Amino acid sequence: MRIAVTGTHGSGKTTLIGDLVAAHPAYESVAEPYWLFAEDGTPFAEEPSIDDLEQQLARSCRLMLEEATGADVIFDRGPLDFLGYLDVVSAGEGFEWLPDGRLLRRIGRALASLDLLVFVPLRAVDEIAGPIELPALRAAVDRRLKTMLRDDDLGLLGNGPRILELTGTRAERLARVTAAMDGG
Repeated sequence: MRIAVTGTHGSGKTTLIGDLVAAHPAYESVAEPYWLFAEDGTPFAEEPSIDDLEQQLARSCRLMLEEATGADVIFDRGPLDFLGYLDVVSAGEGFEWLPDGRLLRRIGRALASLDLLVFVPLRAVDEIAGPIELPALRAAVDRRLKTMLRDDDLGLLGNGPRILELTGTRAERLARVTAAMDGG
């Protein structure tokens, strides 16, 4: 099964992926594009920028369509994450970032290559006790992702994967994704 885990920063995506891979060791885990670029030595701005996010969006699509094409893969982030960040960051800079038709088709193909899209929204009572980096951005991206996933306002999910929105404890989240992987 091909799975992407999506959500704003500090929502529990990477923790969930670690739990999934521990429970299902046959699955390949693919790090989010930011960390893959960091491993390659690609420098990024201190705060998210349009250029950096566009690079990560392109890499996310390339990972799903050309690089990590195995049958049992879990992606940390997917194209929708970067669309959410691009929308919020561009609005903060005073303009509306819009993908062109070619990019939307590529994103649609990347999403269609998935079997399951797991969304980890922020919880009403934050799970992270310590300080969160860029909390206003985090909350705004979470709101944008909720709209994109619940309303499909970009029209990208009609031919895409099944969507599973997670709530609950760490163990409950793992159990729900495992049940979805087993066909439930």
